Amino acid sequence: MNVDRFNRIALLVAGLLLLGAGTAGVLAHTDALGWSATEQPLVGDPVNRYLSANTWVRPAAVAAALILLLLAVRWLLAVLLSSDRLRTLVLRTDQQSDEHTTVAATALEGAVRDQIERYRGVTSAKVRLLGKPENPTMTVAVDTGDQGDIAALCERIEHGALADARQVLGRPNLPVRLDLDTRRRQARVA
Repeated sequence: MNVDRFNRIALLVAGLLLLGAGTAGVLAHTDALGWSATEQPLVGDPVNRYLSANTWVRPAAVAAALILLLLAVRWLLAVLLSSDRLRTLVLRTDQQSDEHTTVAATALEGAVRDQIERYRGVTSAKVRLLGKPENPTMTVAVDTGDQGDIAALCERIEHGALADARQVLGRPNLPVRLDLDTRRRQARVA
């Protein structure tokens, strides 16, 4: 299952459960349904007797709540801070040996972006390297200011900046997603 889909479903279920519990609590407290729980204890006498006899239950409940809190915070941080954007790239200096060079991914992204932005008709470009350092993929988003020859621009980007990036990485089959935005119409090339 897709991680984003799982997160949406988990958040929806948790939200609906909390909404239902909150609504039930408000209705019970305000006597909106014709019955009120304001004068009743939260738990009955058997539960109170059990809690009094077993003093370990309350600390165990607090510990379980703290564990749930830590898991929830970890999950939230993973969702908010996760990215498959690369920070470094691994360049093989020799295919026969294990020697390699590590390069900041932003350096290659900047070089490709600068090269594309020098092409006629391009107003801006964004380049991102995603995936794993040993097996990256590249996404390129290009904004063009005019309605020039889109096919010629795609050809120039493919045989210019993208060919250079593939050569630097030593990956002639580097997967690239190229999105062109002409402001009036969009052309998408995979």
